[in-house]
Amino acid sequence: MTISNGDKKHFRRLGHTLKPVVTLADKGLSDSVRREIDRALSDHELIKIKFTVGDRKTRRAMSDEVCQSLGCELAQSVGHVSLIFRKSATPDPKLSNLLRRP
Repeated sequence: MTISNGDKKHFRRLGHTLKPVVTLADKGLSDSVRREIDRALSDHELIKIKFTVGDRKTRRAMSDEVCQSLGCELAQSVGHVSLIFRKSATPDPKLSNLLRRP
């Protein structure tokens, strides 16, 4: 699954008002954190994750690990926050950040 540049632009616009739903720290991607990210992606499709770890390389590696292990795509990464997308098979219009109207 690859996101087109037009979709990335749309996701960045939607993600501007979102708050991070999960924070990853030095302990990394534990099972409980992985389940919470998976649940959030299933419900919302587009989420922000905050990384409170060392340097840029470490944050990038953790972001890549999240995307690979959960089958999602990185839409944007700015500083300590990454915007992650995974299309849901049956999105709930009340929960999906892509279908809700502000």
